[in-house]
Amino acid sequence: MQLTTAVEAMRAVTDGQRVYIHGGAATPTPLLHALKERARGLRDVQTVSMHLEGPAPHVAPDLEGHIRHNALFIGANVRLAVAEGRADYTPVFLSDIPRLFADGGLALDVALIQVSPPDSSGYCSLGVSVDVAQSAVRHARTVIAEVNEQMPRTLGDSLVHSDEIDFAIRSDRPILEVARAHLDERHVAIGRHVASLVDDGSTLQMGIGGTVDGLLAQLRDHRDLGIHTEMFSDGVVDLVEAGVVTGGRKRVHPGQIVSSFVMGSQRVYDFVRDNPTVAMHPSDYTNDPVLISQQEKMVAVNSAIEVDLTGQVCADSIGGRFYSGIGGQLDFIRGAARAEGGRPIIALTSTVATPEGEVSRIVSHLARGAGVVTTRGDVHYVVTEHGIAALHGRSIRERAQRLLDIAAPAFRERLAREAFELYGVRLRA
Repeated sequence: MQLTTAVEAMRAVTDGQRVYIHGGAATPTPLLHALKERARGLRDVQTVSMHLEGPAPHVAPDLEGHIRHNALFIGANVRLAVAEGRADYTPVFLSDIPRLFADGGLALDVALIQVSPPDSSGYCSLGVSVDVAQSAVRHARTVIAEVNEQMPRTLGDSLVHSDEIDFAIRSDRPILEVARAHLDERHVAIGRHVASLVDDGSTLQMGIGGTVDGLLAQLRDHRDLGIHTEMFSDGVVDLVEAGVVTGGRKRVHPGQIVSSFVMGSQRVYDFVRDNPTVAMHPSDYTNDPVLISQQEKMVAVNSAIEVDLTGQVCADSIGGRFYSGIGGQLDFIRGAARAEGGRPIIALTSTVATPEGEVSRIVSHLARGAGVVTTRGDVHYVVTEHGIAALHGRSIRERAQRLLDIAAPAFRERLAREAFELYGVRLRA
């Protein structure tokens, strides 16, 4: 590991290379700024990453032709570049990305990462984001690291030896924080419905946001819950401190919270620091449907942009406009479906505010250009603030009626009429 400056380290990036950027709260912001400065002397460099937190200077419009970004999951800071055609989106399961780096499907020339300082044996930790970064380190020709004094050392399978790092810069800055979403009465109601599907001793997968916080707030009377997830945030720490999450009944990694990345406040970063009850692993491990299915009572809670009356779930686009990504939704939906007593759940508010007014997220058919992330055959439960629709093994008519019953009341009559026009089924509005 050769210590240098960010500007000097970027000299390792040359024309036509593919550069991986560590994502989430581990986004190496100083290296991104240095890459932007270097970019004007480069041509046809491709950057690739999961979603990034903080600024994304490498997607500035005036860098077109110098750098083109490829998002494996679209974050807010690159969404406009994707929408304007200045950046790309690659739909891919989170569990598949490490293999793409390994087998050359997305061969990497350079990896930009953020790590903790090395320990006495020379090992740094990928800290709050192991996810696909470990595979990037293993398979990139050149590894450039921001060694941050404030990156927490996490345990599990998160270590990178300093010998694997070619160039490094030192920093001492706070890890990027993500504020908790606003929790409203709809999130509380959804949380109450989802909590009714969670038995004591269940193992949970969840994401981040108001719907998840609404659920976690409703689980305080549960016992011996476990966590096996791709990510978690502050709400899980609340349940650990309340004695609700113990992992005592988990079949795989009993007593441990298993995750591939964390995002939230400094509180969650302090929680994972050198914590033997938290095992951080790469996403091809955490998101392996076979491993997930080995848990008993595995409950996977994922969100959606819209769900049609046959059960198709769109989660990565608003019509033809790509918005986020596939991520790990289907990895966990299928893993939970195969688990003994497992329950895969799609949870969403029944409506969303748009510039045109409030619109229903339960729809007769997906918007033009919208993609299916979770198929109608994979969906088991859909939950809104109006109730639970159990769809697995149900006919199109039964599914449509159950989804109509949890749609916002103001939209039910129109949905019933459209269901007849589209599918020939008569529904009770």
